[in-house]
Order: sequence, then C-alpha cells, then structure tokens
Amino acid sequence: MRWRVVLALVVGVGTVLPRARSAENKPDTKAVEVPYRLTGTNHLMVRAKINGKGPFNLIVDTGAPAVFITKKSAKKAKVEADQKEWAKFDSFELEGGLKVDKVRARVEDLVQLDGMNTMGLAGMELHGVIGYELLARFRIEYDLTRDKLVFAPLDFDPPALQPLGRKGADEIQSMGPMVKMMAALLGVKPNFELVPRGFTGIEYEEKADKVTIKSVLPGSPAAKAGLKAGDMITSVKTVTIDSGKDLTRALAKAGIGTKWRFYITRDGKELEIVVELGKGL
Repeated sequence: MRWRVVLALVVGVGTVLPRARSAENKPDTKAVEVPYRLTGTNHLMVRAKINGKGPFNLIVDTGAPAVFITKKSAKKAKVEADQKEWAKFDSFELEGGLKVDKVRARVEDLVQLDGMNTMGLAGMELHGVIGYELLARFRIEYDLTRDKLVFAPLDFDPPALQPLGRKGADEIQSMGPMVKMMAALLGVKPNFELVPRGFTGIEYEEKADKVTIKSVLPGSPAAKAGLKAGDMITSVKTVTIDSGKDLTRALAKAGIGTKWRFYITRDGKELEIVVELGKGL
C-alpha cells in the first residue's frame, strides 16, 4: 500500500502521526519579515523560490502536514520526486530573505489546489502549500494589519511524518477530475492576471496616531527616491494615512514598476516624493 498524505485546505482533513527525527539543517537565527498577501479565498500566500526558480505562490497552512508542490511547479524547479512522491529542495527561499536548505517536500497535485486553480477562486495560480514540517521550525508572528509575517527560528526539530494509509486520500483526490469537468461545463475560466506587489523598502511604526518611517533599506526604491527615517507619511496618492493599516491597504495592489506619490512631513515641511516600486523577490 503506497504512502499518502492528505491535506486539509478547503475540504478534508490531513491526518498524520509524529515520529522523531533529527534535523538536516539549522536556519539562520535572525528573524525575517516575509511579505504576504491574502488570496480571494482569504488564505495567506507567500512567494518563494525553489532551487533558484520561481517565484511560486504558496499557501501558509498550519493544518497541512508538510510542504507540498504541484507536479508542474516541481518540473519548473527541476525537482525530482522518488517513488513515494517525496523530494528535497536544494534551496528554498521565501520573499524577504528567509532561506532554508534541504527542505523535504511532497510532489502532488492536491485536489484542493486543483479546485481553486480551476475555478479561479484565489485570484492567482497557487503552486503549493507550506505546512507544519517546515513552519514548526519557526515562531511566526501574524499581524493582519501589516503586510509581513515575522519568522523567528526556533531550536526545534519537528518530528517526521508517519503514514496511516491511502484509502481516504484516493477518495478525496478522485474529486480533482470531477471539479475540472464541472468548471468546463459551467464555462468557468480562471483569471491569473496577477501583478506581483511592488517592493518599497521601508519599515514603519505608529506614533501618536501617525505613521513614521522607522528605517529605509539601503539601495531600495524608497532610498533611491529620497525617503528617510523619521519622515511622517501623511498620504499615499489620494489615500490619507492615519495608521499602519491604511498604508498596508494603500500599497496592497501596488505593482512592480508603478510610481506612487508619498506625501510626507519632514522637519516641519511638507514634501512630495515619487517612489517607483521595485521587485521584492
């Protein structure tokens, strides 16, 4: 009986039992801010490069037992799976600079992702899932008023996964072709014309109900445009900025190469600075 893992993402429940193992690598000890965005189905999506290829759109799902990647994406990243559909990435990098070597992953076309991609529910093509086996290595700070997750490495090696069989997996996976057939009959065509969010290069903080730039990344679009630490952001384009949440919303759909007008207060003077957003990954 072949090994099979089922992921709980939209329907179904992923079921595994832990088994102890030693870690093959240790991530860097410094916390890293990883940009994310919400999909049309309100899943947290991050972008990653696998073996230097990508970026790939991956769902962050603590309910998933492991890292999953679609067969099409595995081929693009030149990832080869063994007979049990497991593979190892030579390199794995999340946007923001979080790098983890020798990541173990499952190469499989999950019905949940198939369904969302076929129906275009997420608003973007999804290429896989980041699950427990990798996420458990980090303390992750979720703040949905910001546009980044904070990954802080832990001195913890999650146990390996042990199979329970594949009967339930086969039943759920068999729904994939059915979903695709229904979408074709209904004339549903996914729209994946997604413009990746542009990179600004600022870290901000809220002081006295105002948003102030805490730091500017050297060489970033913000630095090149002339934004500086201490600048108070009053508005972006026509959006008034009274909180970090306002700034996140304003830049949520800012694509790479687009130009955004930042209106700031510096040393009591009001300035207008145009920032051309760059590529984050």
